[in-house]
Order: sequence, then structure tokens, then C-alpha cells
Amino acid sequence: MKVVNRIITEDEADLRLDRWFRRHYPHLTQGALQKLCRKGQVRVDGARVQTNTRLLPGQSVRVPPMPDVSRPAPLPDPDPMLAREIEKMVIYQDEHLLVLDKPSGLATQGGPGITKHIDMMLDGLRKEGAERPRLVHRIDRDTSGILLIARTPGVAAKLAAAFRSRDVEKTYWAVVVGRPTPGSGIIDQPLVKVGAGGAALVVPASRDEEDASSAKSEYETLDAAGRKFSWLALSPLTGRTHQLRVHCESLGTPILGDPRYGGKAAHPEGFTDRLHLHARQLDIPHPAGGRLKVTAPLPAHMRDTFRSLGFVAGGTPQPERIKGKGPK
Repeated sequence: MKVVNRIITEDEADLRLDRWFRRHYPHLTQGALQKLCRKGQVRVDGARVQTNTRLLPGQSVRVPPMPDVSRPAPLPDPDPMLAREIEKMVIYQDEHLLVLDKPSGLATQGGPGITKHIDMMLDGLRKEGAERPRLVHRIDRDTSGILLIARTPGVAAKLAAAFRSRDVEKTYWAVVVGRPTPGSGIIDQPLVKVGAGGAALVVPASRDEEDASSAKSEYETLDAAGRKFSWLALSPLTGRTHQLRVHCESLGTPILGDPRYGGKAAHPEGFTDRLHLHARQLDIPHPAGGRLKVTAPLPAHMRDTFRSLGFVAGGTPQPERIKGKGPK
């Protein structure tokens, strides 16, 4: 065993040091890594670092002698049925990332009472000999539409950084009960989580309330059926749990079919009892440079509602990759 110096690759850009070690030395615990950093045995470009230091391409990581460990077990073969199912959700893919059109009712990740979710299906998108793809963000179980998947940890780190810096433009479509006044604007309503587990709810909060989180959403009325129903375009300017659903309810226009918010008003007779919220479009900086814009078609239950209300959505644009300079 001896000291080695490893160079950070382009794919590993913006990874935290502890996550880089978890990727290359999975047997090393967080506590052991912290101790190595405190003693200066782990360094980046010769300098002392902390475990949350973010890495840049070309930097050299000093790795002290590590105990021998057995090779990790090979990844299991994906379930053929789940693989076929998730492959049908892919609406864009390249060597860096994939974009899925997630159906309503399928959870993004596991939890109490959840036996099937996107995260458990990702092995079906793994290329032979490659790493397992990973989630970059989440959308609610009852929400349909765009979900972003990274092929490698480095790509995941770059995309996560774009979400943190708000360099990602997200557009949702919703059918709501009622008509908001004014017809467009920004909802600036702090939120707080009440309760725990699957029964937890997110509710409006005062600005000085303990544990309240700032939450802002932009909305625009695209069409309306009298004053009974409206078609909204929504853009979350912050990323709180159930933000758009609670913000629409706070406007007095709950999202049609919402199983958790809006009460009876969200479930008028004559409409399918499913959430009418769809992650329609995502515009992101592509990890290899330029930008990528992807649009997901409306799910069947929302298409039926659009027809019954006379809303005309038009076609779904093809994914558009605008190449340009790489990220700074």
C-alpha cells in the first residue's frame, strides 16, 4: 500500500470530496474520511481540504494508503419487465443523460407502502459495463411528466449544481378549479410542513413562523372555461415539497383531482379523479455545453379533460439541443 495521486476527470467536476471517495473507495466511512482530512493525509492540489470541498477537473487528490478490500459485487441484471416499462418512458437520451416522461401514480423513489418506483427501475437504463444511472431531481407521485436522469455521478453533480443555482427553467401545466385573479403573477407564499411520514401536509405559513420556508411560483392563465376551470402554466421559482399544489390552493383555485389538497372543491363531478398537474417542459444547461429543452406530451387523463373543456394544447415540440460553450 502506498500514497497515490488521482486526477479529477471532467465527468467528476463539481463532485464533493466525500462523494468522490464514496465512488472510488466505498469501504471508507464518512468518519474515517473526516479524520484523514483533519490530519492532512487527504489533500487536493497539495492543500488541506474538508469533506464538502467541491472538485474541479484536473485537480490532484492525494489518497493515503487504503486497506485492501474485496471487489464490490457485480450489479444485478435488471428485471426484464421493469426494463421494458422504463425504456418506454424515455423521450430523450444521449451519452450524458436521459429524460423520462413519468406517468401519474408512479413514485420517483421508495417510501412507506411504495413497492414500485422509478429509482428501482433505473438498472433497466444502464448500458453494459457502465454505472447505474441516477436521479437528479424528483416530482410528486401523482404528478406526470419530465424527470431528469444522469448516466454518471459527474453528470449528476453538474445537473444538481444547475438546479441549485436556478439555471433550470421548469414549466408545469395544470387544470385548476376556478379562475385566478389576477390572471397571472407571482405567488410569494412561505410554506411549512406539518406532521410526519405519509400523512404530512404542507400548508401556508406566515413569514415569521418557525420552520417556514420561502416559496415562490410564477403562474399564467393560458385559457379558461368561464370561471369554473382554468389552464395554467406554472414555474416554481423555489423547490419546496408540494409547492405548486399548495400555491394553487392558496389562490383559491385548487388543482383538479388533487388527492391531498383542495378538499371537495378539487373533485367536481364529471372529471376523472386524478391530479391534473404535468411537468411539461424542462430547459437545462447541458453538461457537455449549450442547453437542452425537452417537452413531454400531456397524459391521457389531461388530454380528455382538455377536450371536454375546449382547451387546445397543440403539438409537442421535439427535444432541442442548442450547442454552445461548455459550462463555466
